[in-house]
Amino acid sequence: MERPSIRQLEYLVAVADHLNFREAAASCNVTQPALSTQLQQLEALLGVQLFERDTRRVVATAAGLQLAQEARGILAATDHLLDSARAAGEPLSGRLRLGVIPTVAPYLLPSVVQAARDAHPDLVLLLQEDQTDRIVQRLHSGELDLLLLALDVDLRGAAELPLFSDPFVLACPSGHPLASRDVLAESDLDGESVLLLEEGHCLRDHALPICKSAGMTEYADFRATSLGTLLQMVGAGIGVTLVPEMAIAGETNCNPGVAFRPFDEGGPSRSIGVAWRKSSAREDEFKALAETIRAAHLAS
Repeated sequence: MERPSIRQLEYLVAVADHLNFREAAASCNVTQPALSTQLQQLEALLGVQLFERDTRRVVATAAGLQLAQEARGILAATDHLLDSARAAGEPLSGRLRLGVIPTVAPYLLPSVVQAARDAHPDLVLLLQEDQTDRIVQRLHSGELDLLLLALDVDLRGAAELPLFSDPFVLACPSGHPLASRDVLAESDLDGESVLLLEEGHCLRDHALPICKSAGMTEYADFRATSLGTLLQMVGAGIGVTLVPEMAIAGETNCNPGVAFRPFDEGGPSRSIGVAWRKSSAREDEFKALAETIRAAHLAS
């Protein structure tokens, strides 16, 4: 009995995910006619219609939805087979798809990429930067191999390994009364108006409980999409915010009107670590790369 090819299953999943043949073809690095031809052949082989399509939209049929889900499982099992072979042959070689959150990527990745290149020259890191929920979803769907993120979030059963603690610091206008303090206590924040990132950023989820317990009030009319924008608003005197310590070096020159002040011992912090699927055969590789990441952070 003739079987579908891995490529046909990849195209099936891509169209089910995008519901757009052009976008699906681009995600698979093929032409749209080639993808359409392969899907037509797959429909003929299976004897079912997978998608309803016209000039305006693409809709997955009930059979298409069910078979796309089964195809994801087959592709994940195929990736597991390849991972096992790679781990047994040449550890930390070939491609590794790494998902990173936006409040870590610009501050840690430059040193991590260089350290990984030096320690593991046969490894090719493919980086994807996105919010926590989305990279966790891509990890479990098999689109990513490893995550570098702030922990204490819902990883949906993924294995995790903490690497280091990243303290929070207060960012305030340079003329703010707290800017004259060398070290702060959380109680010093009582009554301050705090600016936070928009919903979906784990930095917001980590900072919000700290702000509430300290008696801060969120500035309701503004939520930033990036840490850089947040600090620009602080520099304009709109309010204060909490930022991870790792961001200070990269943001100081860009925001001369902002003062960064640390908290006393035992102050608020977040835990930075890595996460992977428990079913992955590359656990030992991930732990070795994690040590490279830890060393790069300590050296920076």
